[in-house]
Amino acid sequence: MTAYRTPYPVPGVIWASLPIPALLIGHDGRIVEVNLAGETFLNASSRSLLGQPALDRLSIDAPMEEAFLRARENQSPIFLNDVDVTNGERAPVQCNIQVAPMHDNANYLMLLIHPRDIADRLGRSMSVKSAAKSAIGMAEMLAHEIKNPLAGISGAAQLISMNANSEDRELTDLIVEETRRIVKLLEQVEQFGNLRAPDRRPVNIHDALDRARKSALVGFAAHMQIVEDYDPSLPSTYADPDQLMQVFLNLIKNAAEASKGRPGTIRLRTFYDLSLRLRRKTGTPSVLPLTVEIIDDGPGIPPEIAADIFEPFVSGRENGTGLGLALVSKIISDHEGWVQVDTVPGRTVFRVSLPVAPKKPEAAKAEALNKEKS
Repeated sequence: MTAYRTPYPVPGVIWASLPIPALLIGHDGRIVEVNLAGETFLNASSRSLLGQPALDRLSIDAPMEEAFLRARENQSPIFLNDVDVTNGERAPVQCNIQVAPMHDNANYLMLLIHPRDIADRLGRSMSVKSAAKSAIGMAEMLAHEIKNPLAGISGAAQLISMNANSEDRELTDLIVEETRRIVKLLEQVEQFGNLRAPDRRPVNIHDALDRARKSALVGFAAHMQIVEDYDPSLPSTYADPDQLMQVFLNLIKNAAEASKGRPGTIRLRTFYDLSLRLRRKTGTPSVLPLTVEIIDDGPGIPPEIAADIFEPFVSGRENGTGLGLALVSKIISDHEGWVQVDTVPGRTVFRVSLPVAPKKPEAAKAEALNKEKS
């Protein structure tokens, strides 16, 4: 039996020198190449790995089939953060995953695995997420104390403006405006830290989208065209309606702000997709067929932050707080859903996948009886 090889050229020195596990995946999902770090991570030689289905040798707690498909279709990288990865012989390791197409041959994908414990081995005392959580905790404690004196400063500026000339009034107006901006930022920090557990019930996704769309069009998205592309047959999801509306509002706001004030188009798309399946930490599979996409035609997310875009305080905009997408990620996680992003210049897609609302006990019982009769 001959070894499984491919004519696809991989630069030997660069490939072997990569400090993180890397696999080259063929069009059939099989391993075409694996670097030295990958052999170590999988505890297997390249000879035994080549030609094997990648997802048979790697257990990844994320929708990898869909990630492969999206990367090939859109010819753009996919980032999956904080997922458990194992070779079946070791305890799961929390990793960040990147799936990137080879632009000179669409049939091949590069799978890069960034184990989170590498940061510790390199001497960093805490991960980005731990640092962000600590920063949020500190900011939350300070927010209340800072808001009180800010209210006093704003009130004093307004009193001064009553007897000020026009030139000085411009300065007092600036003080009032800036204090209000800071208070708004502090309220966002408090909202992130104090988000209550979702009060879940059957919710029509399109109702939540419509509420967010209408609110956006009379405010921050007034300069944008919002196009609806809905599948009207979608069943209800199981969510907190206010929190779900907040997710869609944040994503639409992110899309609108990407245009930097220029007219653009935001597309809201919904569809049913049974291909997305997650394996929970309990080992039970979870199907997330209800899919919502918020698509904008802006410049895209800078590559250097794309992998961490859902982390707190990571933002691609000047003066951005980096809390909006972190809040989206937290809410969707609390709803047992999944959110991801595909981005290239001129097209960014935020994709939210949610479960179907469970049937009422009476309906489920009636359906079971009907099946028995038939």
